[in-house]
Amino acid sequence: MEGLEISIKRLSEVLTDNPTFRFDSEYFKKEYLEIFKILGKKETEKTTVCTKWITQGPNPKFNEDGDIPCLTGRNINKGTVTYTNPDFIDEEEYEKLKRFQLKHGDTLITLKGKGSIGHIGYVTDSRKAIFSRNIGIIRPDKIDSGYLNAFILSFYGVKLIERGETGGTGQSTLTTEYLKNIDVPRLKIESEIGNLVELSEQVLRNSQETYKQAEKLLLETLGLADFQPSQEPINVKSFSESFGSSSRLDAEYYQIKYEDYETLITNYKGSHEPFEIACSLKDKNFNPKDKIKYKYIELTNIGKLGEITGCTTGLGEELPTRARRKVATNDVVVSSIEGSLDSCALVSDEYNNALCSTGFFVVNSKKLNPETLLVLFKSEPIQALLKKGCSGTILTAISKAELSKIPIPLIDKATQEAIKKKINESFKLKKQSEHLLEVAKTTVEMAIEQNEQAAIQFINQNVN
Repeated sequence: MEGLEISIKRLSEVLTDNPTFRFDSEYFKKEYLEIFKILGKKETEKTTVCTKWITQGPNPKFNEDGDIPCLTGRNINKGTVTYTNPDFIDEEEYEKLKRFQLKHGDTLITLKGKGSIGHIGYVTDSRKAIFSRNIGIIRPDKIDSGYLNAFILSFYGVKLIERGETGGTGQSTLTTEYLKNIDVPRLKIESEIGNLVELSEQVLRNSQETYKQAEKLLLETLGLADFQPSQEPINVKSFSESFGSSSRLDAEYYQIKYEDYETLITNYKGSHEPFEIACSLKDKNFNPKDKIKYKYIELTNIGKLGEITGCTTGLGEELPTRARRKVATNDVVVSSIEGSLDSCALVSDEYNNALCSTGFFVVNSKKLNPETLLVLFKSEPIQALLKKGCSGTILTAISKAELSKIPIPLIDKATQEAIKKKINESFKLKKQSEHLLEVAKTTVEMAIEQNEQAAIQFINQNVN
């Protein structure tokens, strides 16, 4: 039995602190038992004691015309909540679901989905919103909300949540009954840790606002500040104006709103050129070597502010066959897949020579700086034209041929420099926010493993 991991437990021990009546060996792995030993040396409380309530989200009636966000798993990750691309409900449904209306200080956690369970989001926004049935909520009561969030994000919180995951290779789940019985260490420095989390969120909001300023500058330059594209559903075209020139028969392609966006760009006071002239496309396949390690960027690694949030590292022989595009510093990667066209990111020094999926276009330009190129591809007019160019059945995407025809406005140099300054500041603030949250998590771990005095010293040494 050499090499096997074995934990021997009495039945009485198995039944203790086992709210979901788990008897599988995975639940009693040695790493989990070691965590309980460490936590057992601290004063702890069950989450059900220090929170107001813990529950699963409802199954709301969605409304495409609604304007109140209903958050799903895609809106929650790495401790933060985003409101990009949520589902929507209307005011009437919102009022029916008072119990599930979000408040500042709530912690959201994903409950279902293989590989996506236990994603955490901290609510600091005061806007109206609810959450879906695949999300659980932890609403603090007798504990600092920021501290509780930091603990759940720490090594100990992550492992305890991991322990509660059930479902094996199929659909995994995490129950609210399990969440109610997690042991939370009670510290004297909870408010100091909570303040770090709140500060991290404030800096993140500043980062988002700075990006919006860059976007607004671009749109004003293009004359898009008050622009409203046509909503007319019918457009009459002759054969030569339609299939004869484009080889497209789908009605979506000829919507008048797309013509409006093209007219907007071609009337730009500066000048414009088709993508194939204004930009360069790096579409030559790179074949990774089997025994060399590479960083690999996927769609899930693209942040909402145009940053790369992480990557997979592996040997060339371990990477998927779609890992065939090599990127360099200041390239811009643009998703070609409909539904994620706004997943665009600027390649930083950290990801120089990394690989990305063939589902991305890798773009650069001698006429537009990379920051302007990023904001441009995430902007309303170019996003609309990317969507127009999409085709396919099972996987709808825009082709290289369609991309090459999109008109690109050649923004003046002064505006480009102003956009560059804003984007660089946005990225700097984003990194500062991530640093503060990391300090908060590490402080929790130090307070548990060492003592609270050492944890406070760590805060003082790492927060300016």
